Amino acid sequence: MAIADLTLSKSHAGSWRRYYELGKPKVVALILFTALVGMLLSVPGMVPWHIMLFGLLGIGLAAASGAALNHVIDRRIDAVMDRTRNRPLPTGQLETQKALVFAIAMGVVAMGILVLAVNVLTAVLTFFALIGYAVIYTVFLKRTTPQNIVWGGLAGALPPLLGWVAVTGQITVEPLLLVLLIFVWTPPHFWALAIRRREDYARAGIPMLPVTHGVAFTKLQVLLYTLMLLTVSLVPFIIHMTGLIYLVGALALGIGFVFHAYRLWRSSDDRYAMPTFGYSIVYLTAMFALLLVDHYVRMMMA
Repeated sequence: MAIADLTLSKSHAGSWRRYYELGKPKVVALILFTALVGMLLSVPGMVPWHIMLFGLLGIGLAAASGAALNHVIDRRIDAVMDRTRNRPLPTGQLETQKALVFAIAMGVVAMGILVLAVNVLTAVLTFFALIGYAVIYTVFLKRTTPQNIVWGGLAGALPPLLGWVAVTGQITVEPLLLVLLIFVWTPPHFWALAIRRREDYARAGIPMLPVTHGVAFTKLQVLLYTLMLLTVSLVPFIIHMTGLIYLVGALALGIGFVFHAYRLWRSSDDRYAMPTFGYSIVYLTAMFALLLVDHYVRMMMA
């Protein structure tokens, strides 16, 4: 009996880990961080605790719902790609119907939390972000155009706006700049990975840019987008949203990204693709941390 109980316990633990994996926790963590920064930048003082708690909970559940729907919709594609073939659905560790119910339930709960405990505008924007990623990007753009990640990236760029609106109930230019920052960051971030995984995408029939236009063209696009990103990153300082701390940090981080992209562009193979991809994650995390530091230093000096 004890052995049977132990086996059952391990089975339940394994099942929960598979559901947890459906939500792409690392991606959701970055989404929540950028949403939190949007919240904290929206007001000079502290954000009301209940708005922060329920806002992040609703946004996080919605992001996890979109990720789980992505798993369900892409299960056949995932099965033929090395990077994704060990996910719960391709391996049969979870049933598709259960994963779909789990995803929808998270989405419904997320919308309920945001409507009842935050505000309707945040719920509406979050819903559009969920549909934009899980349906418009995953079902249509990903399968039809090499510019899929450009336009599909808009849904993933919305979290700082969601955080801002959760606190203020308004859409202003400042959070839109944060959205623009992530929007321009997404193509060089993802295309660097796509260069390394181009054979995976070709095998799955996904028209990622390195598959349709070649590696050399994609490398050039990565470089051009990082140059564009460096320019966009200076706009918050130009409009006096941020101060000198942010300016210095944004320049340093942006030049670092351009260096990685330039090195990738100049190389004859893809050995710098993953270092560029890795730096892109560090870049975005550091940029949003920098926004917070600059915000609170300027508050203390005011």
